[in-house]
Amino acid sequence: MTFHDVRFPASLSFGALGGPERRTEIVTLANGFEERNSPWAHARRRYDAGLGLRSLDDVETLIAFFEARQGQLIGFRWKDWSDYLSCKPSCAVEASDQLIAVGDEVTRSFQLTKSYRSGDVTYQRPIKKPVDGSVRVQVGGDYAQQGVDFEVDYNSGLLTFASAPDEGAEVRAGFEFDVPVRFDTDVIMTSVSSFQAGEVPNVPVVEVRL
Repeated sequence: MTFHDVRFPASLSFGALGGPERRTEIVTLANGFEERNSPWAHARRRYDAGLGLRSLDDVETLIAFFEARQGQLIGFRWKDWSDYLSCKPSCAVEASDQLIAVGDEVTRSFQLTKSYRSGDVTYQRPIKKPVDGSVRVQVGGDYAQQGVDFEVDYNSGLLTFASAPDEGAEVRAGFEFDVPVRFDTDVIMTSVSSFQAGEVPNVPVVEVRL
């Protein structure tokens, strides 16, 4: 098993530093113009879990979690406090938050996604780790009931309906979600004296593709 469906303690990820990372290949031509390309369709997020540690008890919790995941070997869930909702941080999750797909009377399964908009440009991020019990769904403006109208695979973020949504019906969803990550180190370096002096260990965490 390369992934444990367990969340890194949210109290420790609160205050962690991190965010999305892109990879861009840039070639400068002889005339000074540039050619830019990215081999990544989706961003990869990185965090530093060490910044969330506030006590020696937190250090003990971190080490226990690290040992249970065997360092970099096994992935886990991470709550990104700056981006874990289908809506704005100041709002509550609603079934109408995100347009997931438009029905065609054939397709029954849809991937949860979150849209990021800036001007006329929209980026759709696949959501693979929704939080259990948080998913709300609307089809054609009508609320759908989980367990009756649809099911959610909380390990893949896949919505599956009992019957395919009608032609042209908007499939919308609201949810909370985690980021699938792993530790980006096999070593945790800390000491009581350094922690009491205000120094925290560097604990890099990186998103994994699923």
